[in-house]
Amino acid sequence: MRHAVGLFFLLALEQLNAQGNYEVQVYGSDTVAPGSTMMELHSNFTVDGSTVPAGSKSLFLADGTYPTNHQEHETVEITQGWTPWFETGLYIFTSAGPNPQGYQWVGDHIRPRVRVPDSWKWPVGVSLSLEAGYQRAVFSPDTWTLEIRPIIDKQLRRWYLAFNPALDRSFHGPSVSKGLEFSPNVKIAYNLTPKLQFGLEYYGSVGDITGFDPLRDQQQQFVPAIDYDFGPNWEFNFGVGLGATSGTDHLLVKAILGRRFNFLGSKTGPKVTTTN
Repeated sequence: MRHAVGLFFLLALEQLNAQGNYEVQVYGSDTVAPGSTMMELHSNFTVDGSTVPAGSKSLFLADGTYPTNHQEHETVEITQGWTPWFETGLYIFTSAGPNPQGYQWVGDHIRPRVRVPDSWKWPVGVSLSLEAGYQRAVFSPDTWTLEIRPIIDKQLRRWYLAFNPALDRSFHGPSVSKGLEFSPNVKIAYNLTPKLQFGLEYYGSVGDITGFDPLRDQQQQFVPAIDYDFGPNWEFNFGVGLGATSGTDHLLVKAILGRRFNFLGSKTGPKVTTTN
């Protein structure tokens, strides 16, 4: 199994901004326990985002998408654990925007993920996810995309560090010619109490890996956030995103609420992480 997982990592790494404002999250390396199901609701409201030019009669931006200002994005994420090192996630994206946008289905993604088993005793947590799917053209000019997301994290007593050097690829839309685009995500957090963690999350999309976009066209967002432990079966995250470039929505409020279930009768139960 060790050779199979290692080969999967190497093949994917040789192979848009897919995350957008639908799943604003820096991923940890853990996978859902076998037989367990994690159900999450991602709620993201763009307080200050893109708008059509003043005096324009069009409902759309120049690329044919809706402006993001005052859009409420609700994403349902359902993740099933199959083995101690493999899970599959399904995302259902929706958006509720100012009239005449209303409430609409945006698209769906599927995300298989593998991780390095605990038995390998690596000094850091490592996993790899591949997220592929479709989003409607009025919400993203790149409708079919693939995200390759290596995940590295480490708990150091009260400190938690995570790095997601994601690569995005468009298969239908204006970004096809760009090839792989680099979208790094970083999280640095500190346990204020055994249950409350405060941290800073960073989300970037800097352009083609062979030549980054000018800074004004990059997406650079910083999100002060908290995580609260309501118990081993729950996940909660809340943050406020601040855009640092003109190509980024200027103000975003996000929340993630998750709950684990054992629909398939898991004997192992959910994995509980404790900190010193």
